[in-house]
Amino acid sequence: MERVEKPEPRQVRLDHQQVRVLAHPLRTRLLGALRVRGPATATGLAELLGTNTGATSYHLRQLADVGLVEEAPDLGSGRQRFWRSAHDVTNWESTDFDDDPDARAAIEWLQGEQVRQFAEIAQRWFAVRDEWSPAWRDALGMGDIFMTIPVERLEALKVELWRILDRYRAEADPAEPGAEQVQIFLASLPLPADLRPLTPPRAEEKP
Repeated sequence: MERVEKPEPRQVRLDHQQVRVLAHPLRTRLLGALRVRGPATATGLAELLGTNTGATSYHLRQLADVGLVEEAPDLGSGRQRFWRSAHDVTNWESTDFDDDPDARAAIEWLQGEQVRQFAEIAQRWFAVRDEWSPAWRDALGMGDIFMTIPVERLEALKVELWRILDRYRAEADPAEPGAEQVQIFLASLPLPADLRPLTPPRAEEKP
């Protein structure tokens, strides 16, 4: 069967205003829900996220004001008002906001929220993993690796890994038998100084 060509994902590089608006617990959840589940009404999102319609309506408008979500008039009927994500992927570099303390604080909050989200999702997985098949239990999970690498090679590694992830996502077929939605986190962090190995002596220093 011939594979259907998918459109390129719509991407946004966060600007200073967008990052300040997005750094809010409900707004990040609203944007995530629209990207994963598709267009929805403020009422439907309120039910999904355990809040009220007034709150979701207000925060959706805040996200719309900076171009992160948009109305979907083609889906509404009568008084129903549907919203959708304006993009599929959000990009940024931490240094984009070095000249703006408020935006820098906002991006630091967003990065912390990613860590909190990862911890929550991992805990949920631990609670139900015995219900999954052995194949899925082996395929899902975590791992890490240590390496010594200069910044240029680390950046090249990150770019290459993202290309692989983008390729697999582009080739994904939700209708494929046995397919499940998964979330993949990619992180690279410096090893704390107290955990680093002792520097081996240079050849001329060896006895």
